[in-house]
Amino acid sequence: MTNALIADRDRFSAEHPEQRITLNDRDWGFLDVGQGPVLILIPGTLGRGDIFWQQIDALKGRLRIIAPSYPATGGVAEWCEDIIALMDHLKVDSASILGSSLGGYLAQFIAGKYPHRMDSLIAANTLHTTAGIDHRPPYSSDLDAGPIAELRAGFGAGLEGWRAAHPDQSNLVDLLLVEVGGRILEPELRRRLGAIKEGPVLPDLGLPSEKVFTIDAADDPLIPSEMRDVVRARLQPAVAYRYLSGGHFPYIARPDTYTALLEQVMGLDITGPDWGMKAERFL
Repeated sequence: MTNALIADRDRFSAEHPEQRITLNDRDWGFLDVGQGPVLILIPGTLGRGDIFWQQIDALKGRLRIIAPSYPATGGVAEWCEDIIALMDHLKVDSASILGSSLGGYLAQFIAGKYPHRMDSLIAANTLHTTAGIDHRPPYSSDLDAGPIAELRAGFGAGLEGWRAAHPDQSNLVDLLLVEVGGRILEPELRRRLGAIKEGPVLPDLGLPSEKVFTIDAADDPLIPSEMRDVVRARLQPAVAYRYLSGGHFPYIARPDTYTALLEQVMGLDITGPDWGMKAERFL
């Protein structure tokens, strides 16, 4: 049976192939699609830049969207400098930056180091510290030399658990299994995990609250409720977008609501579901 999500992602990727660029001696992939105000979308551990294909397709007529794919070397502090170098290369003075999960940690780091380059920060399904994470699998493993099959199998077990609990999201699970199964190359996957395990302490946020937004989901299996609370308390967002359901990947599981959220943040006409106007907005 055809997986509609994978087929649609593959269609998008054929239309918008990933470009390559060397930034500070690291080999990055990236997409640069559309015209208008700039929105940078930074994925988590289990996605290349095109993991946001549904939002890019929906918004490319009104926004210029840049979506990077991580290199096989470096970490959060180095990648911060690389993202700024990518902006310089693409002649982008400032941008709104959304980071999901690992990308959200990186986006917060950029906001602390280069607030003048950010129009807004959107910290999505993310964490505020990596302290103690080295005691939790898969981060407790030898990420540099441990068998890659074991690391991939660990992700697979977690994803299959999500499928069992949410059979309606089976297509999403299959798409992510393709990512972790090899579409994200082994060195890149190891480095993504290592970047979280070795993550630096986040600097103080350099942006005023009116430029800060958060996204979380009540059923996120990877970011516990206590951490979601601390992220919001630390960032003091102008708006906290809170999914009642959506898991760790609401941009895939509930794409229309995610696009509508971005339309609100970016000041565009709303074409999707109404999030309302409260400081905490639930869908």
